[in-house]
Amino acid sequence: MIIGIEFTWILSLAIRKWWHKISTYAIVGGAGFIGSHFVDNLSKNGHRVIVIDNLCSGTLDRIASHVKNEHFQFINGEASDTSLLVEAFKDVDTVIHLASNPDIAAAMSNPRIDFQQGTILSESVIEAVRISGVKTILYASGSGVYGEVAFKPIMETDQLLPVSPYGASKLAGEALLSAYAYMFDFRAIAFRFANVVGPRQTHGVGFDFLNKLMKNTGELEILGDGTQSKSYIHINDIVSGVLHAENISTNFFEVYNISTPDFISVLDIAEIAVDVMGLNLKDVNFKFGTSDRGWKGDVPKILLSSEKLISTGWNSTLTSAEAIRASLKSMKLNLTK
Repeated sequence: MIIGIEFTWILSLAIRKWWHKISTYAIVGGAGFIGSHFVDNLSKNGHRVIVIDNLCSGTLDRIASHVKNEHFQFINGEASDTSLLVEAFKDVDTVIHLASNPDIAAAMSNPRIDFQQGTILSESVIEAVRISGVKTILYASGSGVYGEVAFKPIMETDQLLPVSPYGASKLAGEALLSAYAYMFDFRAIAFRFANVVGPRQTHGVGFDFLNKLMKNTGELEILGDGTQSKSYIHINDIVSGVLHAENISTNFFEVYNISTPDFISVLDIAEIAVDVMGLNLKDVNFKFGTSDRGWKGDVPKILLSSEKLISTGWNSTLTSAEAIRASLKSMKLNLTK
């Protein structure tokens, strides 16, 4: 009887170790806003993590707590340096590709930026995955691949007509992944994120509003007429969704939307920003633009459906408004330090 109990306990322990398999992840762009949260999650769960980042928009501060971890490695390098990536990807199980231009509006003054800091980088990362024999690559695409569509829940199978160089670059990355994964027998998963918000964020509408209110508490300039409406998802839900999809996807190439099921307007975000700043709404003059969008190429209204991923057991934990409020509170703390 004792032997039977001991055997059962040993078997249970072995199953738990197998279930929580320790893997090695390489995160290209891992010192950025989104990447640093993947580092936190994966390191906390015992995985080995390699970060490759040129610190152009990422910072070492975001990953400083991991530097002394024996299972963590930081490489200061360019995603365009395929040889460097090949060396970094040795014995790596999964690559998370997040390196790209983070500023969607930058193409207004520099139309080639998303090709140079998006498409070219994706080709380099994917080629390094092929050469290194990595079995899985997770790619941060975006809702910009859909373009300007009817304001209804958009499925992954809907038409793709990007209206910005950023969206076009993300779609080019998806196409390269699909072709390479099929030709060279690895698994690729692309994720079309809604607007991602959370701690360590350094751009976006909420971030801009806080900065403007800190400079002038009596007036808030709003790009567009304030009716722009989109989904905003907290970074923790993004990380859980991506890693969940990695565990359940079996096709050589798969695409998932990751979003909340609701949306929020820019005017709503402005009002939350005023509240988070501890200001009275009637004391702040909102100065609106005349267009229904912030800039040409900005899609004013979009709503993604995450039903494909939800049907596999994942769900977001915060609504768009809750995610915005939580992220603004964390950003305010950083901005006032």
